[in-house]
Amino acid sequence: MRVQIIGGSGTGKSTLGKYIGQQENIKWIDTDSYLWKDNSFLENNPIEKRIEMYEKDIISNTSYVVSGSIFSWLPEGFSNRDLLVFLTLDEEERMERVRKREVLRKSLKESWLDEHGDFTNEFIEWCKTYLTESDKSQGGTFVAQSYEMELSESPILRLDSSKSVEELYNEIKQYLVKTHLI
Repeated sequence: MRVQIIGGSGTGKSTLGKYIGQQENIKWIDTDSYLWKDNSFLENNPIEKRIEMYEKDIISNTSYVVSGSIFSWLPEGFSNRDLLVFLTLDEEERMERVRKREVLRKSLKESWLDEHGDFTNEFIEWCKTYLTESDKSQGGTFVAQSYEMELSESPILRLDSSKSVEELYNEIKQYLVKTHLI
Protein backbone atom coordinates (compact mmCIF):
# COMPACT_ATOMS: atom_id res chain seq x y z
CA MET A 1 0.00 0.00 0.00
CA ARG A 2 1.37 3.37 -1.08
CA VAL A 3 -1.03 6.23 -0.37
CA GLN A 4 -0.42 9.96 -0.42
CA ILE A 5 -2.86 12.38 1.25
CA ILE A 6 -3.06 16.04 0.22
CA GLY A 7 -5.43 18.88 1.06
CA GLY A 8 -5.44 22.26 2.72
CA SER A 9 -3.90 22.86 6.12
CA GLY A 10 -6.35 21.73 8.77
CA THR A 11 -8.08 19.04 6.70
CA GLY A 12 -6.58 16.26 8.82
CA LYS A 13 -3.86 14.90 6.53
CA SER A 14 -1.41 14.13 9.34
CA THR A 15 -4.07 12.70 11.64
CA LEU A 16 -5.34 10.39 8.90
CA GLY A 17 -1.85 9.47 7.71
CA LYS A 18 -0.69 8.56 11.20
CA TYR A 19 -3.86 6.50 11.75
CA ILE A 20 -3.45 4.58 8.48
CA GLY A 21 0.21 3.93 9.29
CA GLN A 22 -0.77 2.46 12.65
CA GLN A 23 -3.66 0.38 11.26
CA GLU A 24 -1.62 -1.03 8.38
CA ASN A 25 1.68 -1.20 10.28
CA ILE A 26 3.43 0.76 7.53
CA LYS A 27 5.68 3.81 7.49
CA TRP A 28 3.88 7.13 8.00
CA ILE A 29 5.74 9.95 6.28
CA ASP A 30 4.79 13.46 7.35
CA THR A 31 6.20 15.78 4.67
CA ASP A 32 6.46 18.54 7.29
CA SER A 33 9.47 16.61 8.61
CA TYR A 34 11.17 17.15 5.24
CA LEU A 35 10.32 20.83 5.07
CA TRP A 36 11.05 22.00 8.62
CA LYS A 37 14.22 21.61 10.70
CA ASP A 38 12.21 21.06 13.89
CA ASN A 39 8.76 21.36 15.45
CA SER A 40 9.10 25.12 15.88
CA PHE A 41 8.22 25.41 12.15
CA LEU A 42 10.50 28.44 11.89
CA GLU A 43 13.39 27.26 9.71
CA ASN A 44 13.21 25.20 6.53
CA ASN A 45 15.57 22.39 5.62
CA PRO A 46 17.51 23.10 2.43
CA ILE A 47 16.12 21.28 -0.61
CA GLU A 48 19.17 18.99 -0.76
CA LYS A 49 18.43 17.77 2.78
CA ARG A 50 14.74 17.26 1.94
CA ILE A 51 15.64 15.18 -1.11
CA GLU A 52 18.09 13.11 0.94
CA MET A 53 15.38 12.37 3.54
CA TYR A 54 12.84 11.55 0.82
CA GLU A 55 15.21 9.17 -1.00
CA LYS A 56 16.00 7.36 2.25
CA ASP A 57 12.27 6.83 2.89
CA ILE A 58 11.58 5.62 -0.66
CA ILE A 59 14.51 3.19 -0.68
CA SER A 60 13.75 1.71 2.75
CA ASN A 61 9.92 1.42 2.51
CA THR A 62 7.92 -0.55 -0.04
CA SER A 63 4.68 0.46 1.68
CA TYR A 64 3.92 3.87 3.10
CA VAL A 65 1.30 6.52 3.75
CA VAL A 66 2.27 10.14 3.16
CA SER A 67 0.57 13.17 4.64
CA GLY A 68 1.32 16.26 2.59
CA SER A 69 3.03 17.07 -0.66
CA ILE A 70 6.54 17.67 -1.89
CA PHE A 71 5.36 18.58 -5.39
CA SER A 72 6.58 22.20 -5.23
CA TRP A 73 10.21 21.16 -4.66
CA LEU A 74 10.27 17.60 -6.06
CA PRO A 75 7.45 17.14 -8.62
CA GLU A 76 8.37 13.51 -9.34
CA GLY A 77 8.25 12.59 -5.64
CA PHE A 78 5.96 9.72 -4.56
CA SER A 79 5.17 8.96 -8.21
CA ASN A 80 5.09 5.25 -7.32
CA ARG A 81 2.00 5.69 -5.13
CA ASP A 82 -1.08 3.51 -5.60
CA LEU A 83 -3.54 6.25 -4.67
CA LEU A 84 -3.65 10.00 -4.19
CA VAL A 85 -6.25 11.07 -1.61
CA PHE A 86 -7.49 14.67 -1.69
CA LEU A 87 -9.15 15.84 1.53
CA THR A 88 -11.68 18.65 1.45
CA LEU A 89 -13.41 20.42 4.30
CA ASP A 90 -15.82 23.32 4.70
CA GLU A 91 -13.62 26.43 4.70
CA GLU A 92 -14.95 27.81 7.98
CA GLU A 93 -14.39 24.49 9.76
CA ARG A 94 -10.92 24.14 8.21
CA MET A 95 -9.86 27.58 9.42
CA GLU A 96 -11.25 26.90 12.90
CA ARG A 97 -9.13 23.74 13.08
CA VAL A 98 -6.06 25.70 11.96
CA ARG A 99 -6.65 28.40 14.59
CA LYS A 100 -7.07 25.85 17.38
CA ARG A 101 -3.89 24.06 16.33
CA GLU A 102 -1.95 27.30 16.16
CA VAL A 103 -3.08 28.29 19.66
CA LEU A 104 -1.52 25.04 20.90
CA ARG A 105 1.68 25.47 18.84
CA LYS A 106 2.57 29.14 18.90
CA SER A 107 3.46 31.75 21.44
CA LEU A 108 0.84 34.45 21.93
CA LYS A 109 3.61 37.00 21.24
CA GLU A 110 3.48 35.95 17.58
CA SER A 111 -0.26 36.53 17.20
CA TRP A 112 -2.79 39.30 16.84
CA LEU A 113 -6.52 39.72 16.32
CA ASP A 114 -7.75 39.94 12.73
CA GLU A 115 -10.52 42.16 11.37
CA HIS A 116 -13.14 39.77 12.79
CA GLY A 117 -11.55 39.63 16.24
CA ASP A 118 -10.20 36.12 15.67
CA PHE A 119 -6.74 34.98 16.75
CA THR A 120 -4.33 35.01 13.80
CA ASN A 121 -0.65 34.85 12.89
CA GLU A 122 1.42 34.72 9.69
CA PHE A 123 0.64 31.04 9.12
CA ILE A 124 -3.11 31.52 9.58
CA GLU A 125 -3.07 34.49 7.22
CA TRP A 126 -1.31 32.29 4.64
CA CYS A 127 -3.92 29.54 5.19
CA LYS A 128 -6.66 32.04 4.37
CA THR A 129 -5.25 32.23 0.81
CA TYR A 130 -5.72 28.49 0.18
CA LEU A 131 -8.68 28.96 -2.19
CA THR A 132 -7.76 32.39 -3.61
CA GLU A 133 -4.10 31.88 -4.57
CA SER A 134 -3.79 31.67 -8.37
CA ASP A 135 -0.09 30.78 -8.74
CA LYS A 136 0.16 26.99 -9.05
CA SER A 137 3.81 27.12 -7.96
CA GLN A 138 2.67 28.15 -4.46
CA GLY A 139 2.69 24.79 -2.63
CA GLY A 140 -0.04 24.01 -0.15
CA THR A 141 -2.70 25.88 -2.09
CA PHE A 142 -5.77 24.59 -3.88
CA VAL A 143 -4.46 25.68 -7.28
CA ALA A 144 -1.15 23.85 -6.70
CA GLN A 145 -2.92 20.71 -5.48
CA SER A 146 -5.32 20.85 -8.43
CA TYR A 147 -2.34 20.97 -10.76
CA GLU A 148 -0.72 18.06 -8.92
CA MET A 149 -3.93 16.04 -9.32
CA GLU A 150 -4.16 16.99 -13.00
CA LEU A 151 -0.69 15.50 -13.57
CA SER A 152 -1.17 12.48 -11.31
CA GLU A 153 -0.73 9.08 -12.91
CA SER A 154 -2.30 7.38 -9.91
CA PRO A 155 -6.04 7.34 -9.22
CA ILE A 156 -7.42 10.17 -7.09
CA LEU A 157 -9.95 9.71 -4.31
CA ARG A 158 -11.64 12.87 -3.04
CA LEU A 159 -12.95 12.66 0.52
CA ASP A 160 -14.75 15.04 2.88
CA SER A 161 -12.62 15.15 6.00
CA SER A 162 -15.50 16.15 8.27
CA LYS A 163 -15.93 12.37 8.66
CA SER A 164 -14.15 10.47 11.41
CA VAL A 165 -10.62 9.18 10.82
CA GLU A 166 -11.93 5.62 10.99
CA GLU A 167 -14.57 6.35 8.32
CA LEU A 168 -11.98 7.94 6.03
CA TYR A 169 -9.61 5.01 6.52
CA ASN A 170 -12.39 2.55 5.70
CA GLU A 171 -13.31 4.47 2.52
CA ILE A 172 -9.68 4.44 1.38
CA LYS A 173 -9.28 0.75 2.18
CA GLN A 174 -12.52 -0.14 0.37
CA TYR A 175 -11.47 1.88 -2.67
CA LEU A 176 -8.07 0.16 -2.83
CA VAL A 177 -9.67 -3.28 -2.56
CA LYS A 178 -12.48 -2.50 -5.04
CA THR A 179 -10.05 -1.16 -7.64
CA HIS A 180 -7.57 -4.03 -7.05
CA LEU A 181 -4.82 -1.62 -6.03
CA ILE A 182 -4.01 -3.84 -3.04
